[in-house]
Amino acid sequence: MKAKAVNHPNRRQKLGSTGEKLAAAHLTAQGYRIIATNWRCRIGELDIVAWHEQCLAFIEVRTRHGRTAGTPEESITPHKKQRLLNLVDAFLQAEPGLLALSGELPPCRIDVVAVEFEATGELSRLEVIENAIQAE
Repeated sequence: MKAKAVNHPNRRQKLGSTGEKLAAAHLTAQGYRIIATNWRCRIGELDIVAWHEQCLAFIEVRTRHGRTAGTPEESITPHKKQRLLNLVDAFLQAEPGLLALSGELPPCRIDVVAVEFEATGELSRLEVIENAIQAE
């Protein structure tokens, strides 16, 4: 009988999870009301969904350890951008209760939270970039 492998998060997953927790705490302190985290469907995952000033914000958290691979926000490829736009559509279809009483969608936007750590592991930047991703 073979032993089952235990899924231990790798270093990158731990870094991402830490970034998402810091982002959620920061967003809450900034007045965002978080309604979902790690929302999944067949095409992917939304990191955070929250209400902010009468707007439904879909938040992509990008975390980096140093800048050897560029800034967190620079890591959003055209493919990732399109996937996020598709995920927003999937979320809105899956959650019809978010429609206003008038039956219209609330204003929506996609924000990015950029989280950066120094080589020492110390947080060096946490920035919310509102409306960072838009449909063209």
